[in-house]
Amino acid sequence: MWKILLTDGLKDEGKAILAEQAQVDDRNGISADELLEIIGEYDAVIVRSRTKITAKVLEAAKNLKVIGRAGVGVDNIDLEAARERGITVVNAPQAATQAVAELVIGMMFALARSLTKADAAMKRGEWIKKKLLGTELHGKTLGIIGIGRIGSRVGQLAKALGMEIVGYDPLIPAEEIERRGAKPLQTLDELYAVADVITLHVPLTPQTRGMISKEAFGKMKRGVIVLCAARGGVIDEDALLEALESGQVAGAGLDVFAKEPPGATPLVTHPNVLATPHIGAQTAEAQRRVAIDIATEVLAALNGKPLRWKVV
Repeated sequence: MWKILLTDGLKDEGKAILAEQAQVDDRNGISADELLEIIGEYDAVIVRSRTKITAKVLEAAKNLKVIGRAGVGVDNIDLEAARERGITVVNAPQAATQAVAELVIGMMFALARSLTKADAAMKRGEWIKKKLLGTELHGKTLGIIGIGRIGSRVGQLAKALGMEIVGYDPLIPAEEIERRGAKPLQTLDELYAVADVITLHVPLTPQTRGMISKEAFGKMKRGVIVLCAARGGVIDEDALLEALESGQVAGAGLDVFAKEPPGATPLVTHPNVLATPHIGAQTAEAQRRVAIDIATEVLAALNGKPLRWKVV
């Protein structure tokens, strides 16, 4: 019977699937030191974004055959080290699409209408109606950077609000971007020039780290709203803070940060920032889908069956 380690928890539906073929050890919240001590016992490990599967961990993982990422991003896994050791890495990229897309739309509404400011004032007993002149999303242009599953879904939802959708993705042909509901643009500069709202849906890679830089903010329309529920690190947070202070960026919705948790930083506490603690996939429905998808994929990998979402 296979031995599978869970380091960040998993919904019961996924555990039940795993338990049919494996001994499942749920060590939710395990420390890095503890992980190093016990990883050698397991055939597979399933993680979320908290646990870091480093080269050092993989060196200690003598029996490890599969790493499952219960979610999309795999920047917390040393993919090259896994590849060198012949360890398969799989993820569950579809399960959280709707949940993340809905969060992004919610952030867009909240920033356009200053909903968090209005609520906070009411709770203080203040009536600040005249200070809260908002803007309508209908007729505005949404620029989507990264037209994958989530980016495409955000575009579909935004189009229903009457927004114009433009997209940039160097990995997807223009005709496919158009099929997914966005007007394809050839460069980021074109997107910056026309977008009233910009949402990021790219993985964190050496190429995307810090891609939304001081220079990029300078090319955007003044008063733009910037949203990121993808990965912390793709936005230069110091540059974003500067752009917020100058008014170049009117508001930012951030679900992810370069360091998590970030603490009460000047960016997190800025009055024009809507900050959430990486909750994009945190819906009951998405978590059930993630658990089922990653459990079945990890077992398929262990049993040598065809894989739907092999990363390495």
